[in-house]
Amino acid sequence: MPRRRRLRKIVAPPEFKGYKPYGTNRNTKTPIELLYEEYEAIKLADYDLMNHKEASELMGVSRPTFARIYESARRKIAQAFVETKEIVTAFGNSWMDDFWFICDDCNARFTIPKTLGQEICPMCSSTRIELLNNQK
Repeated sequence: MPRRRRLRKIVAPPEFKGYKPYGTNRNTKTPIELLYEEYEAIKLADYDLMNHKEASELMGVSRPTFARIYESARRKIAQAFVETKEIVTAFGNSWMDDFWFICDDCNARFTIPKTLGQEICPMCSSTRIELLNNQK
């Protein structure tokens, strides 16, 4: 029996729900699911220019595990580009420090300080917000 997977720490969720290829009319293909931890690995390694050791410590996983997550993300993105497939984000096997919300009206992503206690969008004051974390 394999070991239980350790949860991967995500600093902030992606600011998008997905990407669609431009200039193609093919809607029948199944989309590629990019997990939050895969997005975080790409962001840390390629955008923030961290080496794998630093990034793995930030995510709370071993360096080889980080390398596998990063490789999986790169393969999924390459497959989506070559096969002109849509990319959608999915929560995956991760956790976040704070509770992250998204506003259904203006699509803003934000956290609510515990001291505030009310759940309204800070951008448009809407009460139509939804929790991005998988736990409540």
